[in-house]
Amino acid sequence: MIHKGLGLLVLALLSARGALAEAASIERLSIVSNGEVVGSVTGSTQGNRVTVDYRVDDNGRGPKHREEILLGPRSVPISWTVHGTSLMGGPVEESFRWADGKASWVSQADKGEAAAPQPGLYILNDDSPWSAGVYARAALAIKKDVIETLPGGHLRLARVQQGMVGKVAVTTYRLEGVQLSPDYLMLDSGKRLFAAFSATGVAIRTGFEKEAPALLRLGARLEGERIRAISARVAHRYAAPVRIRNVRIFDPRSGRLGPPSTVIVMRDRITQILAGDGGSPPADQVVVEGEGGTLYPGLHDMHSHTSLDSGLYYLAAGVTGTRDMGNKNDFLLDLLPRLESGEIAGPRVVPDGFIEGRSPFSARNGIIPETLDEALKAVRWYADRGYFEIKIYNSFNPDWVKPVAAEAHRLGLGVTGHVPAFDSPDRVIEDGYDTIAHINQLMLGWLLDPKEDTRTPLRLTGMARAADLDLQSPRVQKTLALMRSHGTSLDTTSVILERLMLSRAGTVADGDSDYLDHMPIGYQRYRKRTFVPLRDKAEDERYRRAFARLIDTMRLLHASKVRMLPGTDDGTGFTLQREIELYTMAGISPAEALGMATLGSALYLRQDHDTGTIERGKLADLVLVAGDPTKDIKAIKRPQMVMKGGILYYPAEIYEALGIAPFAAPPAVQAPAIHPEVIDASHLSLFGPSGRDDLD
Repeated sequence: MIHKGLGLLVLALLSARGALAEAASIERLSIVSNGEVVGSVTGSTQGNRVTVDYRVDDNGRGPKHREEILLGPRSVPISWTVHGTSLMGGPVEESFRWADGKASWVSQADKGEAAAPQPGLYILNDDSPWSAGVYARAALAIKKDVIETLPGGHLRLARVQQGMVGKVAVTTYRLEGVQLSPDYLMLDSGKRLFAAFSATGVAIRTGFEKEAPALLRLGARLEGERIRAISARVAHRYAAPVRIRNVRIFDPRSGRLGPPSTVIVMRDRITQILAGDGGSPPADQVVVEGEGGTLYPGLHDMHSHTSLDSGLYYLAAGVTGTRDMGNKNDFLLDLLPRLESGEIAGPRVVPDGFIEGRSPFSARNGIIPETLDEALKAVRWYADRGYFEIKIYNSFNPDWVKPVAAEAHRLGLGVTGHVPAFDSPDRVIEDGYDTIAHINQLMLGWLLDPKEDTRTPLRLTGMARAADLDLQSPRVQKTLALMRSHGTSLDTTSVILERLMLSRAGTVADGDSDYLDHMPIGYQRYRKRTFVPLRDKAEDERYRRAFARLIDTMRLLHASKVRMLPGTDDGTGFTLQREIELYTMAGISPAEALGMATLGSALYLRQDHDTGTIERGKLADLVLVAGDPTKDIKAIKRPQMVMKGGILYYPAEIYEALGIAPFAAPPAVQAPAIHPEVIDASHLSLFGPSGRDDLD
């Protein structure tokens, strides 16, 4: 009887285990980019335990990791672990635990603990789209407008709208306070995650991939409404002259500051430059007190990828011009006139047309031709729409470069881009490149075997080999000679290589140290990580020596009279300020580095008749800082006022609207008894009307 009872008990336990297994709920999301599935999220929930598998393969990169979550009261995780690899293959080992009134965590960014009588909502460092659903469900259960989070900061969840996706009823929410931009997500009637999306990417329930374009449009509209509202709030445009008094004007040609002067702007143009304080200002003018600060032309980021919110970050950093180096064509063509009208705040954007080749590693932007004839048609498509250049990417057929470049030049377009896989810098220069994009794309020609595949992360991790690069070698000198003879430029983006090669877990990188503690908590933690795989201390040191050699390469390029264009491959503006600072670390004077980001860039873009210097009759693209950037380049990191085409912006106002602690107080401004013109874009149809959306 005992054996029989034991057997029944075992059977009961097995039966219960089987029932639990059957009760596990499986949810699957597809990651969709440019119409193609590039990854997946699979969540398995059994009671209060959740396992999440996350994988992305996009352009040879992508995170791949597993999350284990134990949910406590009010859907707040009391245990959350992540194991796997990050975007560039670096190891991910993150854990959070709450027990006995104490929260503790370990991540790439930090390690800490805090007293917590109740479980606090932890913000994951290496997250996945699944985390948006976790945060949203917890916020809904806690029922507070603003939730304090661990290890710092706060989170805000706002219900946006209800609608249908196919036959599924969903509620759309906006989640703010984690990263620079808000997250948008949809929960179904059971509060299960249906989608997490933005204006550029979508994770959507598997089986509904065809709805991804509609979610992209929705993300664009919702984010567009947010950015449009901020743009209107921070833009100050006056129907009277604006008099900027007692400033020293930076001249990029001489590299010097002039004597105290007063600059007068009417609408979008500089109308007068007067000596000293310009005398007593007329009563009907707006007066900005410069207090002896420096006024310099707006900066240029010569390697950007425009987004809806990048314009606000750029303006706050003093960037009034960018070269867009590849984007979703329909998005950019729709956005450009909105930027020009002021409906969306941002710099002047010069677009380059992105052309990629078809391969398993293809980027999902621009146009991906299957044949040479299609590639030539792509060039004509961009020419007809007024693009400045074409940009060739990693998977492009090397044998197509020469005829495609010839067609671009015939139509008046420049040619830039990556060095395609299995090609070389020397060959693309001879085949017609006007500019090479990224300093690593140039240096890899000296570091890799021609048979190695740069469509993979090797195009970044291979830079470790630069530690032993001989810059006087015939291979290097041949390329420099070709660049000089062909007039080939380089847009450096050295700041991104610094981030990849020198960022280390748990530390603030030198390039981030001047601004990072002003940022949202999720962004702060994201920047405190290792972005490349490091096996040991020797490899760590190798990357450091390699980056020092990269700076030496910039010094050599400058000495060799090769034109360098400061660019970032980023959209925050902070990185352009650091890029210019890196130029000074390569032995270029602060004044010359500032000149390269102002007049030098305007000359390349053939816009020097209107921008690049502060002169009567030119566009009023101006930046006011308190210090002297010709002596200390860090002065450009604290703009007090930025003017783009006569529209006046105070960076402090912009940063506050974006959830960032300001860096410098605005100057004193005295306005007459008139009202500024309000940029009223309410009559415009930015991304469609708000309200209920049926997305099927």
